Amino acid sequence: MKRKAEIKVEVKIKKQRNCRRNHGVNWVRGELIGRGRYGSVHLATSAKPITRFGRRPEIMVVKSSNGVPCLRSVQHEAEVLIKLKGCPSIIECFGGQFTADENGEKVYNLFLEYASGGSLDHLIKKSDGCGLPESKVKWYTRSILEGVKHIHQCDYVHCDLTSENILLVPTTTSCGSTSLVAKVADFKLAKRTKEKVGGSGCRGSPIYLSPEALLDKLQDQPYEIWSVGCIVLEMLTGKPSWDKSYYWKPQDFLDMLVFNSPKIPAKISKEGRDFLKICLAFNPYKRLTTEELLSHPFVAQSIPPEEYNGSSQSDIASVTLSSSSEEVTVL
Repeated sequence: MKRKAEIKVEVKIKKQRNCRRNHGVNWVRGELIGRGRYGSVHLATSAKPITRFGRRPEIMVVKSSNGVPCLRSVQHEAEVLIKLKGCPSIIECFGGQFTADENGEKVYNLFLEYASGGSLDHLIKKSDGCGLPESKVKWYTRSILEGVKHIHQCDYVHCDLTSENILLVPTTTSCGSTSLVAKVADFKLAKRTKEKVGGSGCRGSPIYLSPEALLDKLQDQPYEIWSVGCIVLEMLTGKPSWDKSYYWKPQDFLDMLVFNSPKIPAKISKEGRDFLKICLAFNPYKRLTTEELLSHPFVAQSIPPEEYNGSSQSDIASVTLSSSSEEVTVL
């Protein structure tokens, strides 16, 4: 029979384990707002605003690895984000910390900027297939290009640019009003520009893959311009650039991509159509760089959209881990 002292010690240890699992050193885990293949995302509050990574906000997001197999993936994302630090168009990283789950296994927790505006994908879906006003599209596109430009200048390729992985964060404009700015997020599949992708497939969500990625497994900077074009077309039309029925039939999707190009509606402005034709050029050498695209008339004179008045509950729920982003194989 166990003594009372032994029982008290066991209870104390269990409490400590629960504390390590649910919270961490100088931060408290809050509401679950997303779950994906690689882990879960919670709101979190910081009890210590100053860390070795700099100032940490009171409200942030913590992305926690889903068991040991996914731990390296979340750590990789942290390493990439630290290298990319300093760009206002990339979601900010505030470092990371290890805790343990209920089985005592290591969990890596990555601290990220909280995007209270939700994801771009969620905003597009709220348009009910009508798309966003072109003024908003120009504003978000410019911010996305600024983020991708910084990624490329740091010798990285994101490898999974999708509307789900573009988050909207409130920012104060030069006029003093509050507007949403688009920020690139989710870097778990990012690689160095010249790094070869292992396996027989390529990284990312199939519908955003360029022809050369599908045909030659080539994922470099021009490939990402194609992905940007897909996101812009999605914003303008309210619909994916390709029919979703092809997602699970790689060869059919590949045939369609080789013999067709995404349909660009006539209702889009002349500047918008020209911008999309450049991004979605079948030949990657005909696509402009991010720096050149930032001078294109479609985004050169973009202005902030109307004032942002705060997030709704549905906006908060949209801040998730993308489960569709993975390595895909084309047969």
